[in-house]
Amino acid sequence: MKKIAWFVSTLFMATCLFSSQAAAVDRIFFGIATGGTGGTYYPLGGVLAQLISNKVVIDGKKLSATAETGNASVANATLLSRNGIESAFVAADILDAAYKGSKQFEGKNLKNLRALGALYPETVQLVVRASAGVKTFTDFKGKSISSGSPGSGQWQLLGDLLSVYGMDRKTDIKEDYSSFSQSVEKIKDGNLDAALITAGTPTASVLELANHHDIMIFPLAGDPINALQKVQPYYVRVILPANTYKGQAEDVETIAVRAIWSTHDQLDDTIAYNVVKALYENTDTLAKVHVKGKEISLEKALESVSIPLHPGAEKYYREKGLIK
Repeated sequence: MKKIAWFVSTLFMATCLFSSQAAAVDRIFFGIATGGTGGTYYPLGGVLAQLISNKVVIDGKKLSATAETGNASVANATLLSRNGIESAFVAADILDAAYKGSKQFEGKNLKNLRALGALYPETVQLVVRASAGVKTFTDFKGKSISSGSPGSGQWQLLGDLLSVYGMDRKTDIKEDYSSFSQSVEKIKDGNLDAALITAGTPTASVLELANHHDIMIFPLAGDPINALQKVQPYYVRVILPANTYKGQAEDVETIAVRAIWSTHDQLDDTIAYNVVKALYENTDTLAKVHVKGKEISLEKALESVSIPLHPGAEKYYREKGLIK
């Protein structure tokens, strides 16, 4: 009886193993590197992954897409350059710098990066604790501000902002390097005066903060922003609508940069074609389940794209008449 039980058990495990292997053979895996859970990259990436998984079948094999948390644009561009994942969300300015080997990527141009298509504008939100007493930008002198990881897009932007306002990051502020979620927790506890957060709005972590604490979104406008745009040309002026967050009674002038869905030159052309097709032919579905989906459209798929398109994506855009 023991031998029979052992045989049945072994047969069952072998059947499960072969079944799982067969299931893997019937699927193609496709990853999307996003950002932290407190921003917009991650939840939107999850919705996009589900959309792709529901829509794309290649040669009888289902494309199984997953969204993975990441450290946002700079880290995502580097991960792609190593072929560490199939695709990622990267801010337009960071993608441009990575490909050209400038700014944070000085001396290491990542020429194997390719673009799949533009997504939505990420709004720059300078979130300030109401009790910090900040009324003008120079009031940030001596205050603590979070900019994210050193070398990140956020970090670069804060340095450029301070420069156009005539300030220095080493001497004029107390710089903190926390993530979005960590920054919010520190503002809650009174251990941080402000955080620079670039993300789709409304941003989950900022929503949660505003619902329980008094904050303000500091406006970024005027001549200093004109000067900023000369060194950061991918940033455009936008309005953060009133009531985006609790207590924000008026529109706030600020800036934004478009997020680009990116990949590398080793991604299969057929896969690239099909995932791009799945996105831009189902933006209505995306819009129903994520607020940023309303800002993604085929008409703006090439906006702020400064690096070469992946051939599979280019094929789709030619079919749709976006490229002649």
